[in-house]
Amino acid sequence: MYILLILFFGGLSFFVSWKLKSKFKAYSKVPTSSGLSGAEIAEKMLRDNNIRDVKITSVQGKLTDHYNPINKTINLSHDVFSGRNVAAAAVAAHETGHAVQHATSYALLGFRSAMVPAVNISSRMMSVIFMVALFGGYAFNFFQQAIWLVIIAQAIITLFSLVTLPVEFDASARALQWLNSSQITVGDEHEKAKNALQWAAGTYVVATLAAIAQLLYLLMRFTGGRD
Repeated sequence: MYILLILFFGGLSFFVSWKLKSKFKAYSKVPTSSGLSGAEIAEKMLRDNNIRDVKITSVQGKLTDHYNPINKTINLSHDVFSGRNVAAAAVAAHETGHAVQHATSYALLGFRSAMVPAVNISSRMMSVIFMVALFGGYAFNFFQQAIWLVIIAQAIITLFSLVTLPVEFDASARALQWLNSSQITVGDEHEKAKNALQWAAGTYVVATLAAIAQLLYLLMRFTGGRD
């Protein structure tokens, strides 16, 4: 049953990721009326929010964009950094939205950042459990003595996923509001930017549902539930 859960949510995650990539590919061909690049959009959004201590950098890869609260950097993939299109505008504004959250002491962002070390340890532990289950089939009997550690690890991962949802939704809401008020994206451009960020949020929704399902399964097994 555990393997089936992994396969189901793995397939769902693949579908959402595929849709996300296809949307961004399509919207990367739609220029914005403002003509600003992703880096320029991030710079303007920072200035408009009176944020002066955040740097904008270009990083390798596709959809590798992220905000690092430790060194206060907005890291944009090359296509977003230099892109002058709806996809680049949406991503750049979203990541800058996280910088705005940080600057305004958005509580959930700070809580999520504080959870990262515990989540990393928990994820490594769950990876070991998965490998044993995959090759042995008796993972839960084998780890009977440490089942509470397994459940706690999954609970931490699930909590992190639940906290991530409002953080990401809030960053997108800030981004879309600013894109609209500053006239960076207008009319149909703005709707496409909104759609792109909705699909991006979908990846976090799937991850959260998967985490909840795995936690419930572990609790069922521990309390005597059957497959």
